[in-house]
Amino acid sequence: MNIKKSWWKWLCIPLGLYVLLVGMLVPLKPGITSIDNFNATAGQPFSVHVKGYNSNFDIAENLKAFLRLDSSFLIQHALIKVNGPTDLQLQFDIPNFLPTSEDYATGTLILDNEVDGPSILPAVIRLEQANINVQDGNNLWSKTSLNLASVEKGFKFPHRNILNETIRNTFFHVAIWFAMFFLLILSLINSIQYLRLRSFEKDINASSYAEVAILFGLIGIATGSVWAKYTWGAFWISDVKLNMSAVALLIYVAYLILRASIQDIDSRARLSAAYNIFAFVAMIPLIFVIPRMTDSLHPGNGGNPALGGEDLDNRLRMVFYPAIILWSIIGYWLSNLNIRVKKITEQLISKK
Repeated sequence: MNIKKSWWKWLCIPLGLYVLLVGMLVPLKPGITSIDNFNATAGQPFSVHVKGYNSNFDIAENLKAFLRLDSSFLIQHALIKVNGPTDLQLQFDIPNFLPTSEDYATGTLILDNEVDGPSILPAVIRLEQANINVQDGNNLWSKTSLNLASVEKGFKFPHRNILNETIRNTFFHVAIWFAMFFLLILSLINSIQYLRLRSFEKDINASSYAEVAILFGLIGIATGSVWAKYTWGAFWISDVKLNMSAVALLIYVAYLILRASIQDIDSRARLSAAYNIFAFVAMIPLIFVIPRMTDSLHPGNGGNPALGGEDLDNRLRMVFYPAIILWSIIGYWLSNLNIRVKKITEQLISKK
């Protein structure tokens, strides 16, 4: 193998080691994984058992807890009992009134100490009030801004609520789908070139890129299903993003069926090229437009941000972007092997 010509293949080795080792071994920052009480009542004490992750409650000397309604109103803990490095019992004395004209409000739980820094569980506690008095509620709730500890010790990935350790699947599920789109674009370009040039080489290229892209799509569906099981509680839910992605993938599977059902080489190449263009055009609204027009649990749709500050930070991007390059190279490599196999097969058939 000529190393100068195949440098991009050899690049897979350091990229793969980097993505696997850094992506899987770097620890997450401390965070909150669960609480056992989600309902509080105005005028009554509220007790909650908190489970942390990678936390150090037992060695923190300045441990604080806050219940915040919004950026303006909050109360501090009345009692903290440390049961272990990741186990905490809290009590808040809820004031008699809430600073809102509604009969309920949503509270965010915030933990803070000098060892772990802040840990936040947003909009998780429902506070109810039988009587409404906004003025007294404003006076009873503190308006003091939080001055949280800022702790940066070592290289750590962010702790995202619900995702927890599964956030590492970003380097596989999301990166593989990026690589799939890259291959589908190459397949589209070759189909267009076939219709212009009538070159059977372009037809072979288009089908080879599409086949590997479909393989990556199936892997993406599988890794996404595992992710959904750990975050949403089921391998598949009736979510518009998931359903539209499955429809788009089925459209491309039909492309393979179309090619297999036509024996005439010219007709197969011409019809499959036209269908490939249709499949790519159909995929755009199915995956990128329709899910954004309705609510979706999947990030990037229905107001749920993707690849922004809520999902990624600069540390994750240091692994995520190389992972996209890695899977794109692997997909391109597999496609080229597929092209070579098809060309050899065509030569053997023509000699018979």
